[in-house]
Amino acid sequence: MPESVHSLLHSESVRDAVTVAGWVRTRRDSKEFSFIEVNDGSCLANLQILVEAACQDYGIVGTVHTGAAIRVEGELVASPGKGQRWEVRARRLQLVGPAPEDFPLQKKRHTDEFLRTIAHLRPRTNKYGAMFRIRARLAHAVHEFFHQRGFYWIHTPIITGADCEGAGEMFRVTTLDLDNIPKVNGAVDFSQDFFGKEANLTVSGQLSVETCCLALGKVYTFGPTFRSENSNTSRHMAEFWMIEPEIAFADLRDDMALGEELVRHLVRFVQQECAEDLDLFARFVDKDLPARLENIASHEFIRLSYTETVELLQKSGRKFEFPPAWGHDLQSEHERFLTEDHFKQPVIVYDYPREMKAFYMRQNDDGRTVAAMDILVPAIGELIGGSQREERYDHLERRIAELGFDLADYWWYLDTRKYGTVPHAGFGLGFERLLMLVTGVGNIRDVIPFPRTPKHLEF
Repeated sequence: MPESVHSLLHSESVRDAVTVAGWVRTRRDSKEFSFIEVNDGSCLANLQILVEAACQDYGIVGTVHTGAAIRVEGELVASPGKGQRWEVRARRLQLVGPAPEDFPLQKKRHTDEFLRTIAHLRPRTNKYGAMFRIRARLAHAVHEFFHQRGFYWIHTPIITGADCEGAGEMFRVTTLDLDNIPKVNGAVDFSQDFFGKEANLTVSGQLSVETCCLALGKVYTFGPTFRSENSNTSRHMAEFWMIEPEIAFADLRDDMALGEELVRHLVRFVQQECAEDLDLFARFVDKDLPARLENIASHEFIRLSYTETVELLQKSGRKFEFPPAWGHDLQSEHERFLTEDHFKQPVIVYDYPREMKAFYMRQNDDGRTVAAMDILVPAIGELIGGSQREERYDHLERRIAELGFDLADYWWYLDTRKYGTVPHAGFGLGFERLLMLVTGVGNIRDVIPFPRTPKHLEF
């Protein structure tokens, strides 16, 4: 097996025999030798390969173009060049996978819009290589965070018969013949479908993971979710990943504390463990990124109720496009004012009006609000949405009926409140929004390898 570029660049001494393989970034030729920059994806930096005329494979250098895959055997030696400690002096050079001269990534800088059209190649750029390494490391850190705190990872279903959010923006899953759809009294006869009923791709694993919370105590799910909202903004996709923990014998205060701890832990992790890749985003994407991340990691989050929030916004003197009013959603401009202008740090808003929130959130004694919370962060706005869950059977049943849902679809969910119910709470953290936060990238399409958006389904 070849050694990684990362390990060779961090070698403690010269090496007589090394093997490295990767993709060519650049080639510079001189009369008696050539320099080839190679990257294998293990780190941001390239490794320089010196191929001298005396090398037995020097004759193929002219066929080694940008984008080609090569394998090199040689010795690791000190490099006289600036900015690099080591280089490899090649003894053998093998062209593993040629690339013609029309390889699309010839220039050093390309627009994000162009790179989205070649999503299958953009991981080979510095920016997207760094992004996807951070994404991989951060996903692992999520699992480590919960494992160290006694949580169990639950694999919740992707195909579901329940609409968790009640919004109806779900992708249908069916095996029915769309050219000959069976109907009864003018309506689709789902009894002939694969599951014998309507089925959809899930918008959240929450309802399913709650059942395990009420058996294992502390659980979480981390996986893909889907929403068919026809929104072509920089913050929406049809397929995205959600981190959703649930904790038993817990209330809204516990929920807020866990959400804050998770965000601050993951930000600190990226600062410490992904420093080289993070520096690329600080230099070329968002120069304010280091200060913003340090602010998040080192300060406790502000907490205030929704009612206090609306009053603060109304008294701020700021003219908003959407005037703040009790009973209305907080808009992005409100969230950014709170986190970037007024408090200049993350804010947790809690106790929202019941009519704005989902059926499963615990109703407060005031009859007007529910025990819900959102964590708002600078540059992003809402990062986490969560709540204490309604654990009282009668309250939950009544709320489901009020919203016009079919109780039969939620019989199993109601059962968890019938048999040994306990106070419990949880939240959802959008993984792509977290990546936008820690990298400063402004478009959600650029933090996932293959974005799924309206009218775009490639690769």
